[in-house]
Amino acid sequence: MNSNQKPSSLSNSLLVEQCREKNPKAQMALYRQYSEGMFIVAKRYLKDDSAAEDAMQEGFIKAFKKLEQYKGDVAFGAWLKRIVVNTCLDTIKARKLETQPIEEETLYVADDNESWAVEDETTMNEIEKAIDRLTDNYRAVVQLFLIEGYDHQEIAVILGITESASRTNLHRGKLLLKENLKHLRYGTGY
Repeated sequence: MNSNQKPSSLSNSLLVEQCREKNPKAQMALYRQYSEGMFIVAKRYLKDDSAAEDAMQEGFIKAFKKLEQYKGDVAFGAWLKRIVVNTCLDTIKARKLETQPIEEETLYVADDNESWAVEDETTMNEIEKAIDRLTDNYRAVVQLFLIEGYDHQEIAVILGITESASRTNLHRGKLLLKENLKHLRYGTGY
């Protein structure tokens, strides 16, 4: 196998088994294989490079400590990604974010069937930059829902909010995203 090929799932499962036996070379090999991708995931949540790197590394440490819980029913990368995302969310919670208070009586119940379509000319990079400009509470819900695929019940548990607050933050975040993207498209003379 040349150095440009990805390791097969067989060699990946062998690495995981060796990591369970506390083999440092296998741990370093898994780290090298997944660290860049996990850093990108962490960077979606934590805008500061050093905080994202810390969360990514902490995620690896947690994964290596919890390897006996990995049953192989999902790809190792997917399992690791969930740990890194949760580590990032723990970091966000630990910062005790200043979130906009939501009055339960004024909550808007967002329709799950709302369209998420954007203009065909909109690039993924523009969408990611627009998400980055959202306030922390909107950004977290939008990322968990759109990028990570969590549902409102899971988001509520992860962020310690109600499902209706998750729906409201998603709806408001979506409105702000549309406005940011519209501004990009029409506000710059296109």
